[in-house]
Parts: sequence; C-alpha cells; structure tokens
Amino acid sequence: MGEEQAPRAVSATFPDLAGKTAVVSGTSRGIGCGIAEFLGRQEMRLVLSARSAQAGEAFAASLRATNVECFFVAADLATPEGAQRVFDAAVARYGRVDLLVNNAAHVRSWPLLALDEEKYRTSFETNMRMVYGLSYLVARHMVEKGGGTIVHISSVGGLRAHHGLSGYDASKGAIDALTRSMAVELAPHHIRVNAVAPGLTLTRTLRPEWVEPFKKKTDGIPLGRAGTPEEMGAAVAFLASAAAAYITGQVLYVDGGLTAQLTPPGINI
Repeated sequence: MGEEQAPRAVSATFPDLAGKTAVVSGTSRGIGCGIAEFLGRQEMRLVLSARSAQAGEAFAASLRATNVECFFVAADLATPEGAQRVFDAAVARYGRVDLLVNNAAHVRSWPLLALDEEKYRTSFETNMRMVYGLSYLVARHMVEKGGGTIVHISSVGGLRAHHGLSGYDASKGAIDALTRSMAVELAPHHIRVNAVAPGLTLTRTLRPEWVEPFKKKTDGIPLGRAGTPEEMGAAVAFLASAAAAYITGQVLYVDGGLTAQLTPPGINI
C-alpha cells in the first residue's frame, strides 16, 4: 500500500440546515465534537450533552467563540432522568428539535468469556439506553411537530466483529436493527432515521508510542488512512439534509472501504 494521504478539509455545505435545532450527545471529545463543529458550520442551533461537565462546557465555549449558537447540558443519557433533562432543556430554549444525533456511547467492552452480568450492563445495555432514551422522547416530539431527522452513530463493529469487544459490537448491531425499525414506524410521520457507522477514526493527537501501532491499523484500510471526526460530521449533515430526503432506514459506513473487503492486504484466501 502507498503512502498514507492526509485528508482534506470537508467543504460541503447544506444550507437547508441553517436555523434548525440539533441535539448532539457525547460532545465532550472525539467524534461527537467533530459532528457538532460541522453542524455548527451549517448554522444550526446546537444542544450539546455529555457526562463530563467540565469538558463539555469548555467545548461549547469554543464553539460559541466561532459564533455557533449552542449550549451544553451535563447528563447521563443512560438514565431516563438524564434523557429527560436534555430534551426539556432543548425544547425550553428553542421550542423544537429538528435533528437528533445519538453519538454518546460506552466504548469499553470485554471478550465474551469475561462478559459477566455487570460488564454486560456496562457495555451492551448502557449503549442501548443512551440511544433509546432520547430517541423515545424526541420521536414523540417530532410526531407532534410534523417531522424531523434522527441519526444514530453506530460502528463497523455492528457488521464485522472486533476482537474482545463482544458487548460493544452487540450493542452496535442492535442499534442498526433499531435504526431500521424506527425508520419504518416513523416514516408515516415524516421522520427519517438513519445511522452512520464510523471505521477507524483519528480522534486525538497520537502519543509517540501510539504512532506505529496506529499505522499498522491504517495499513489494512483500502483508502490507507483513518477517518476524521469532521468526515463523520459531514456524513451526519448529509443524512439530515434535504439532499437525503429519500433515504431512511440505512446504515452509512464511513470507513475508508474497511467493511467492503474480505481480507486485509497481503492475505490471500
């Protein structure tokens, strides 16, 4: 495989999103921040949420410094109380929710033989609750308002297995199934539901000792590099926009071709 190509900044714009309200969960770091930044550039009004108040408030302040209208709500979205707090704050401030992005997730998991009851709840059940809780509230609201868009952030792990992440992968597969079910049930109410499934994504600056192991991972990706949080944000914006008006119930793999291949480079079967 040739030299890794650095990604270019995403210049796509979706004017029809301007002035609309988006709730984005998991916006204290990583992909969630990339999604929020991209939606902010579309002039959306943002309601941000994560468990870490310090990191979340700092991120919201950085967006406001670039003239993005947003505010942050600290909440544990794995609880009904947390989901209700975020939903109530969004409606109180902006009156409606046009887009829900369910990005928050508990990434840690364990191999199947170590996945006892407590660890199962921490991985699989927590991830499902963080998607279901807000979706339930927002979907009912969107029915009353005449429509909207919901985008779940899934993973390539919902289609292909990671080593040692049984609970996490199972939760993402369940989220993919929920995406299809919600899309079918909510279509008559003019609500579209899709998912974005990121592959390997560079979400932080690599420490020197991480560079080589990370490079080995990118060697197995057809496009030869990791994705960026901005690219995940662009995919979300596309699915939320009028450009995707006839797309619902789909999982969009933003993975550099990772899930398209049978085997990684250098292995012939």
